[in-house]
Amino acid sequence: MSKLDEIKRPIERELDLFEDKFKSSMKSSVPLLDRITHYIVKRKGKQIRPMFVFFSASLCGRISEATYRAATFVELIHTATLVHDDVVDNSYERRGFFSINALWKNKVAVLVGDYLLATGMMLALNNEDFVLLKIISDTMKEMSEGELLQMEKARKLDISEDIYYEVIRQKTATLIASCCACGAASVGADPGTVERMRLFGEKIGMAFQIKDDLFDFGTDDVGKPLGIDIKEKKITLPLIYALSKVPRSEKQRIINLVKNHNEESAKVAEVIHFVINHGGMAYAEMQMLRFQEEAFEILNTFPPGEARTGLEQLVRFTTERKK
Repeated sequence: MSKLDEIKRPIERELDLFEDKFKSSMKSSVPLLDRITHYIVKRKGKQIRPMFVFFSASLCGRISEATYRAATFVELIHTATLVHDDVVDNSYERRGFFSINALWKNKVAVLVGDYLLATGMMLALNNEDFVLLKIISDTMKEMSEGELLQMEKARKLDISEDIYYEVIRQKTATLIASCCACGAASVGADPGTVERMRLFGEKIGMAFQIKDDLFDFGTDDVGKPLGIDIKEKKITLPLIYALSKVPRSEKQRIINLVKNHNEESAKVAEVIHFVINHGGMAYAEMQMLRFQEEAFEILNTFPPGEARTGLEQLVRFTTERKK
């Protein structure tokens, strides 16, 4: 049994039921759409976001039908953003499988993403889940802003630490924040509790993304430096910190390597070594642990129990994972 299977054991029954509800929420009378959504469901991820919804709901009350809708809504939005991201990034692979745009082209992928967004909205509206609708609408707005902010700043490749945090807060952390907020809201928690859970999720999302950015400065299975973010000209926290520690001329030299030599593996390796040698990895790891600690401080304001333990383990899993 994997570590994740162990963590999800208290909500295993709920997650199985959620899977059925998620599948049926995407059903369509259009055969092409049905074929594509079937393909999406077969290649689903680790269920981490629904786990946050169910554990958060359980922490704040009793899991209800609204909780299943909250988890389905979040997962529909998450899936829609992944489908759209693959189009934006010209990416033809997702979790080792062909992406929707690789198999059915961009136009179909954009429309499928739109369909998933609309399906999530209708699910909430039809059941008058207006609090969930507000939380998710705010999330979608922030995710779009975060993506555009990153694109705007990427042109100059001169991102400050503050801007970096704002980008990852909007792009990544806001979705995990909405999982926790929706979970709490689905069981009728008061606005103060919903906000506490939202903030808890945001802290985890920040730690989660920094962890993701740290992976890029590691090595792949054959020991080669990864540097995927560098190849895509993305400036992340380890590099931001390392650049802040050197004179302007050296900073310009490294930025030039990222900007103009990002296809050359020797130059990418040079940037990775620069980051490691100037403490970028250690600093990012420290910031990741700071966000994790802040998340635990919020979590510990709730009474102990199975749900709190589950969330604690889930936080550790997302920040201590190996890939």
